Amino acid sequence: MNILVCVKPVPNPEKYADIKIDPSTKRLIREGVPSIINPADRNALEEALLLREQHGGKVTVLSMAPETAADRMTECLAMGADEAFILSDKTFAGADTFGTSKTLAKAASLIGDFDLILFGNESADGATAHVPVQVAEWLGLPHLSRISSIEAENEAFIVSRKGDSGKQRFRIKMPCVLAVNSDINKPRFVNAMGLIKAKKKPLNVWNCADLGLDPQEVGIGGSPTKAGALLAPDMNRSGESLGTDAETIAERIARFIGKTGA
Repeated sequence: MNILVCVKPVPNPEKYADIKIDPSTKRLIREGVPSIINPADRNALEEALLLREQHGGKVTVLSMAPETAADRMTECLAMGADEAFILSDKTFAGADTFGTSKTLAKAASLIGDFDLILFGNESADGATAHVPVQVAEWLGLPHLSRISSIEAENEAFIVSRKGDSGKQRFRIKMPCVLAVNSDINKPRFVNAMGLIKAKKKPLNVWNCADLGLDPQEVGIGGSPTKAGALLAPDMNRSGESLGTDAETIAERIARFIGKTGA
């Protein structure tokens, strides 16, 4: 079974307070902020490794990120992936989900034929959940999101997800794109032996020319979503104690609501 896992390095949530926005480009300033593998993408990689253990095959990792993300790709290789690709080019910068998905889909088509392409359902920074679906549409593949279990069966996958009315089960033919939830598994830890093996595994870096894409079709030029005005909220609000008596607190809250006209 040939599986591709798309992963995204995201700012470490513990360092979100250090992230700033460039007022002119309206992009996040990530320099100096450590990155981690998007948590849900770790679940996607773990699921790929479990499927390989059951059915054999190869697991490839793909990411659109700066070359500084090589450490994160090495981490994926140390977890057990067989090969990794980083798409790194200044022309990719500033891409929205449309531009990102187009770039990832092009790379996927060049790397090879896959039985399954896996994603985490959404990223910790953007949280749009758009990219898995868009990549599938670029490639003309069937797709499902919010997956909580995957079983391979006769050139297809039997998958489950939680719907509004209960658990849903689907049969989806190979090849396909699936986006998994974080409750699908518990990712394995990286150990010293994994890191040693990772150094001997292929880590490829491709730029825009390698993909044969027009620079105007990727990055900001290929992204229809444009950032609007940046507004900082007024945080100069005062606090006031409402006391400890429940009836008094309720009366004061009612008065405050009345003043606001709510």
